[in-house]
Amino acid sequence: MSVIFHADRITRIYPGTVALDQVDFRIRRGKVNALIGENGAGKSTLVKILAGVEQPSGGRLLLDGREVRFENARDAARLGIGMIHQELNLCPNLSVADNVFLGAEKVKRGLIDRGAQERAAREWLARLEEPVPVGAITGDLPLGQQQIVEIVKALVRDVRILMMDEPTSALSAAETAVLFRLIRDLTEHGVSIVYISHRLEELLEISDFVTVLRDGRLVDEAEAAAVEVKWLVEKMTGRTRRETRTAPPAATGARVLSAHRLSLAAANGRPELRSVSLDLAAGEIVGVYGLMGSGRTELLEHLAGLHPEGSGEVNLAGARLEGKPVQERIRAGVILVPEDRQAAGLVQSLDVRANVTLANLASCSTAGHLSRAREDAAAAGLIARLRIKTSGGGQPVTALSGGNQQKVVMAKCLLAAPKLLLLDEPTRGVDVGARAEIYDVMRSLAAGGMCILFTSSELEEIFAVATRILVLADGRITGDYRAGAADEHALVAASTPVSRIAQEGSQTHG
Repeated sequence: MSVIFHADRITRIYPGTVALDQVDFRIRRGKVNALIGENGAGKSTLVKILAGVEQPSGGRLLLDGREVRFENARDAARLGIGMIHQELNLCPNLSVADNVFLGAEKVKRGLIDRGAQERAAREWLARLEEPVPVGAITGDLPLGQQQIVEIVKALVRDVRILMMDEPTSALSAAETAVLFRLIRDLTEHGVSIVYISHRLEELLEISDFVTVLRDGRLVDEAEAAAVEVKWLVEKMTGRTRRETRTAPPAATGARVLSAHRLSLAAANGRPELRSVSLDLAAGEIVGVYGLMGSGRTELLEHLAGLHPEGSGEVNLAGARLEGKPVQERIRAGVILVPEDRQAAGLVQSLDVRANVTLANLASCSTAGHLSRAREDAAAAGLIARLRIKTSGGGQPVTALSGGNQQKVVMAKCLLAAPKLLLLDEPTRGVDVGARAEIYDVMRSLAAGGMCILFTSSELEEIFAVATRILVLADGRITGDYRAGAADEHALVAASTPVSRIAQEGSQTHG
C-alpha cells in the first residue's frame, strides 16, 4: 500500500522540552491514518509540522517520495495539505462564509465574489447536514457549530492530505456520524486523512491504520482492524486501562445551591432555558447530560452570571445571587471552568504561573503588592496537585498540550476556593490518563464538601463521576436520576426532544 507522506526521524525541540524524538510516521494514500497518544505525547506538534505550521528541529518530510520543506502553512497548502486545528482558528467578527474562504477567497473581476462563496459554503454545510446560516457572525454561534465551520474551512480547499486534530470534540453523536460518512467519501476519492482523537472507540471505528506516540517517541503502529481499545490504552500509557465507571459516594451534606425557574430567551443561535429548577448539596457531583442545543452550557453560564438578561432565583448557601454580576458571584463562591479554554479560560500571552493565580491575586499579595514567592508557592502547589505536565511555572501556557492547558484553567478556579464549581465539558480534548486524574480531583473536591455541577456529552463520563444525573432537552430538565438508577437507554431517551411543548418541571427517578 503506497505511502503518500512520510515524516522521517522528525525531531522537535523547545526550550527545556523535547516534544518529538526521531519519530517516523507514514500516511497511507486514501486511508484514515490515526495518530494517538496521551496529552503531551507530541501528536499536535507532529501534525503542525506536517501542515507547515511549525518547522522540525531535525529529520525529513517526504511527499510522494521527494523531500519537501515548508516555511509556513501556505507552502503546505500549495501542495494540497490542509489542517483542521483542535483549537478554533476563526475570526469571530466575520461571517461564516467569510471564515470558510479566509485566505482562499473566490475572486471575480478583481473583487471578492461573495455570492459564489456563500453558495459553496452552503453546499458544504448541507453535506454535513448542518443548518448554519452562511451570513451569521461566527462568534455568535455555539461552539459546536463553530467547530463545523472550522471543518468546512478545511474542506473547501482542494486537499490531498487533511489533518484532523480532535475534529469531533465539540460535536454531538449525530454530527459525528455525518462527519464520518464525509470522511469515507473523501478517502474513496483518494484523500488521505490524519485523524487525532481521544475518543478511542470512535477512533477505531473510522481509522484504517493507527500510530501510537508516547512522550514524543513512536511506540507502535498497526492496522486498526487488528487491535482493540485495550491495546491502544496499554500502548499509550504503558499500563492497562483504568476502569472509569466507579460507584460514586452518596452525598449527605447540606444544601448549597437552590435555583428556581431559570429562564433565558434564545438569541444569536444560542439555545434557550425554560424554567429550569435544581438543588445541589455539599459533596454532590451532578452531571448534566444533553445533546448540542439542549441548554447545557447556558445553564452553567446563567448560574455564573454571564447572562444578566436571564431570569430566575439563585440562592447559594443562603445568599441571593440573582441580579448579581459575575465578580460578585465569584466572591460568593461560584466559579465556572468554560468549555472553550482558549477563548475564555486562558490568557495566552502569560505563563503557567500567571494563569493559575490570575483569578485570586489577593491570596498572593502582601500589603497590596503581589508577592512572587507566594505566587510561586500557590502555583507550584496546584501544578503538583493536578499533575500539570510543565517544565515550571514560568513556561508559556501555549507550550502546554491541550489537556494540560485544561488543568491550568481548573487550577486557576480552585485557587479561588469555590463553594460551587461549574465545569463545562471538563475533559474535552483530554486523553484517557488525564481524564482519570481530573475525575480523581473532582471526587476529592466533593469529598471535601465542594458542590460540583458539570456538563458532558459522553455517557461514560457521566456514569464515571456523577452522584446524580440531570438530563436537559430543549431547554428543560427531562430527567433527574440518582447514580445507578439510570442506564444509557434512559438518558438517551430523556435527552431527545419530543416536542416544542415539553413538560414542565422535572421528573425524579430511583
